[in-house]
Amino acid sequence: MQILRQQFLRHIGQTSPSPMLVEIERAEGSCFYTPEGKKYYDTISGVSVSNVGHHNPAVTEAVCRQAQQYMHVMVYGELVERPQVRYAALIADYLPDPLESVYFVNSGAEAVEGALKLAKRFTGRRRMIACRNAYHGSTHGAMSVMNSYEFSDAYGPMLPGVDWITYNNLADLDKINEETACVLIEPVQGEAGVRLPEKGYLEALRKKCDSTGTLLIFDEIQTGFGRTGEMFAMTKYGVTPDIVCLAKALGGGMPLGAFVSSRHIMECLSHDPALGHITTFGGHPVCCAAGLAAMEYITEHRLLGDVERKGAMFETLLASHSAVKEIRRSGLLMAVELGSSERLYHIMELFKERGILSDWFLFCDTAFRISPPLTMTDDEIRDVCGIIHGCLDDL
Repeated sequence: MQILRQQFLRHIGQTSPSPMLVEIERAEGSCFYTPEGKKYYDTISGVSVSNVGHHNPAVTEAVCRQAQQYMHVMVYGELVERPQVRYAALIADYLPDPLESVYFVNSGAEAVEGALKLAKRFTGRRRMIACRNAYHGSTHGAMSVMNSYEFSDAYGPMLPGVDWITYNNLADLDKINEETACVLIEPVQGEAGVRLPEKGYLEALRKKCDSTGTLLIFDEIQTGFGRTGEMFAMTKYGVTPDIVCLAKALGGGMPLGAFVSSRHIMECLSHDPALGHITTFGGHPVCCAAGLAAMEYITEHRLLGDVERKGAMFETLLASHSAVKEIRRSGLLMAVELGSSERLYHIMELFKERGILSDWFLFCDTAFRISPPLTMTDDEIRDVCGIIHGCLDDL
């Protein structure tokens, strides 16, 4: 194992100076295991990816079946591939009108890139607005709409024509005008530490976009596929965007992203020029088969109806500890606020020792994340919260 870790550090491009260095042997349900047999509870689902649990039999079977039929055959958009078509139709069934045209890509960042291009192409405008403390990806365009000099300064200059608003600030909506191509926003802010929309905020944003001819883009990359208790957060909060970006749980554990809009808006990518947006591997048939199986599993096993109850169970069990200052939550997406980055970093080490995989937020280093598989059982929730209580006791 030591040799493998050395190879990991030498040959795998690193994202930070201090990776966890926990080797994974297998994963199943809400847990994964090391070669030595140590069990870890996955309380973040690979950051809201494994909504139907690890090694879900329905997803695994769909992957194997599709791989035996065909994998990549042609660049996206040229051939009729059953997994793509069936999955796009099912997604459209769950999205409100007029969101019916799905453009598959490979990741969330690519979905954001495609959505920004689509908005600029359709409106003919160049100015874009995004929210402070929002994360939309690490590609150049996605980073350009992220108001964080810490992340972007080393890679500048960023795209011009971008301005920022503060989430839940109604006065900031006056920045949206007839020169604005789009506003990109998460219906629930994730990396800001799970910030929920205040009453009337998203409705006011929708109204302002309508009055200025601006396209509203929702980033539902973390909130989609049951995470907040509805299939999509837009349904929970009652506001429909012009474009929505999807990824993470979209692929059922496989790499997959998409941006979705009306046919009227989406068709502008197909002409003047043709191939306005192209991708080789977007909508890979195996990934689409996995995502389709995962989405069908969510509906067939009625997972949505239990999300709020399980989220409330976590909240009740954890809020009673004196070290917990606040819990911000939408369904099974929650931030447990400790009020101190020092305490947060300490508890991360305790979690690692005692068999819990958690994480903090890019723009909130005083709270830890809980976003477990939607399939996590009540007994597992109680066990996880018991371990967390023990860690909180030892802070």
